[in-house]
Amino acid sequence: MKFGVIFPQTEIGSDPAAVRDYSQAAESLGYEHLVVYDHVIGANPASRKGWTPPYTHMDNFHEPFVLFGYLAAVTGKIELTTGIVILPQRQTVLVAKQAAEVDVLSNGRLRLGVGIGWNPVEYEALSENFNDRGKRSEEQIEVLRLLWTKELVTFKGRWHTITDAGIKPLPVQRPIPIWFGGNAERVLKRVGLLGDGWFPLAEPGEKVRAMIEKVKGYAKEAGRDPTTIGIEGRVSVAGGDPDKWRAAVSAWKALGATHLSVNTMKAGLSGAAGHVDAIRRFRAAIAGL
Repeated sequence: MKFGVIFPQTEIGSDPAAVRDYSQAAESLGYEHLVVYDHVIGANPASRKGWTPPYTHMDNFHEPFVLFGYLAAVTGKIELTTGIVILPQRQTVLVAKQAAEVDVLSNGRLRLGVGIGWNPVEYEALSENFNDRGKRSEEQIEVLRLLWTKELVTFKGRWHTITDAGIKPLPVQRPIPIWFGGNAERVLKRVGLLGDGWFPLAEPGEKVRAMIEKVKGYAKEAGRDPTTIGIEGRVSVAGGDPDKWRAAVSAWKALGATHLSVNTMKAGLSGAAGHVDAIRRFRAAIAGL
C-alpha cells in the first residue's frame, strides 16, 4: 500500500513558503503522493435560502495545475495527485495541455483524479452544462487519452471536434493515469470501464466492499483485469488516535486498497506546522503496517 497526504487546502493559507514547506515535509517523511481537491469558485450560501454546501466562498482552494507546477519545482519524487479535478466544468483540450505540462515539469509524477462535481454554481460561472456532465466526462476521457498519446488527433464526437491537431509537449506518461472519485452506480461503472483507479468516498467496511465488487464486475464485463484498477482509501486524524488510525489502515488493506491518504483538515490544527506535525505522528503510528 502506498501512503500519501491530503493537501490541507482549506487551512494552509496562501503563503507560498507554507505550501512549499508542507509539501517538502510530506516528501521527506516518506509519503508517496500528495492529493489536492478542486473548486474554482465558491458560492455565498447567505444569498441561497436553505442551501448548506460543504464548501463556500470563504474556503481556500489552490488551483491544482498551477499549484502542481510550483510543487514540481520544489519537490523531487512525491506524486502529484488530483482527488479530484471537476472535469466537465473545464475545457477538455486545455486540461490535456495543463496536465501534460505538469507531467513534463514533474518528470512523470502526475496522477489525474477526475469527477463530475456537485455544485451547479461553478458550472454556471464557467459556462458549462451541469445536466450532461456525467456522460460528457466519458467523451472527455477519450479525448484526453488521444491527446496524450498521439502527435496529431482527428476526433468528431458529440461534444468535441479536433481536426488534425495535437498538443506539444506530450506528457512523460502516455497516457497519464486517470482515476475517478464518487460512489454513484454510474461512477462505479465508469471506473470499471475506463478508470485506472478509484477514490471511494466512504469509510472502510461492507458498503465499500460491495462497491469494489461492482467495479470488478464492470471491469470483467469490459474485458479488463480488475487487479489493474487501483483503490485509494482515506483516513482522517480528526477525532482519532493511533489505535483508530491503525485500525483504519488495516481495514483498507483488508479491502485491497493500493493507496491510502491521511486527511489532517478539520482537526483543529494551527498553520502548516500543525499539519506537518500531524502527518509525522500518523506516519510514526502506522510504521510497520
